[in-house]
Amino acid sequence: MTTFVQPPSAASQIPDAPDLARMRRETGARLRAAMAERAVDAMVLLGNSAVVYATGTSWPLGDAGLSYVERPVAVVLAQDEWPHLYLPFREGVALETELPVDHLHGPVYLEFDEGVENFARLLVDLVPAGANLAVDELTGAMVRAQKLLFPNGAPEDATAVVGAAKVVKTRDELACIRTAVRITDEAMVEVHQALAPGIRQIDLSARFLRRAFELGATASMLEPIWQVMPHSRAEGVWTTHGDLALPLLTTERELNDGDVLWTDVSITYRGYCSDFGRTWIVGRGPTPRQQAQFDQWGEIMRAVLGVARAGATAADLGRAATAANGGTRPWLPHFYLGHGIGVNAAEMPMIGTDLGEEFDESFVLQPGMVLVLEPVVWEDGTGGYRSEEVLVITEEGSTRLTDYPYHPYAD
Repeated sequence: MTTFVQPPSAASQIPDAPDLARMRRETGARLRAAMAERAVDAMVLLGNSAVVYATGTSWPLGDAGLSYVERPVAVVLAQDEWPHLYLPFREGVALETELPVDHLHGPVYLEFDEGVENFARLLVDLVPAGANLAVDELTGAMVRAQKLLFPNGAPEDATAVVGAAKVVKTRDELACIRTAVRITDEAMVEVHQALAPGIRQIDLSARFLRRAFELGATASMLEPIWQVMPHSRAEGVWTTHGDLALPLLTTERELNDGDVLWTDVSITYRGYCSDFGRTWIVGRGPTPRQQAQFDQWGEIMRAVLGVARAGATAADLGRAATAANGGTRPWLPHFYLGHGIGVNAAEMPMIGTDLGEEFDESFVLQPGMVLVLEPVVWEDGTGGYRSEEVLVITEEGSTRLTDYPYHPYAD
């Protein structure tokens, strides 16, 4: 079993169960503080994760863009403790969000001109005249009616406001994420036991989702991935970037003895995400070359965890990973070494992306940030190795939330 040293006290500061009312108060205060810092008086939020963060509702869609007509919309006012929430259906929402009844409303249809005109009339009654307004998304109908919706001029970017608020998690948000991770880890046990030649990728998905929802998952954030990796880049799917394709959709493909699987799943609990990644081999143990890849991955992870603490920069983590990998970046060029997680399965901070070295140098880790580290070790002829670890940044270092073994590479 590969082990990683971590301070034992940090996890004890996360409550066993989230206090949802306290979480909403604290995240609401963070959101309003971010608005004040940017002189934003009101925000209109259409993005699913932003609405979840602002209101506390658990919306069943991972991507609100999949439902263009019926999706939640929130209006957040700097001087109001409670956001206004517009929902296509309202059964049980008051219990989940604890929003006052006068802040819960019926649907608004912002994909249509008539819906936007109606919404503009609603905003007049909510938003003070002359207020500085921000919005995270604009539908086509909203673009056509910008002068009606935003009489004071073009709105600010609300994504920057929400991003600044949610980058550091409260104790109850951490409890939600840890619960989501635990549900995922436990559900994976049954899936892993069923892994054998002849089973289909969709069969693994069915087992995972059934068990995850039995254990209390709120939604499936990411369609489960059980990707069979090629032995070499030349054997893989053609890509415009010339590297490995990841992820590929799950199909009815039957797995064969010796297939190398890169797994990747994400569920939500109370709107907060898990992220699970491991490399499995169907029907057998690793070859010596494959075992060496796993050992190298462990060295990289230990090097990164050695510098991951409050005050370190994203660039510090990237340098540690690269040095432990002999000077070569151990992650896919079109991906990242690590990313944040919360109401999104992947959110800021992003580490090692095409945002560039200057961004990584300037991004300083803070206590309460949650990272998913996912280095990749690749060597043609093996299928490679990739796993994900979820951790909370602390003053002393970090605390791992992931607790799943590395079978068949280690027990």
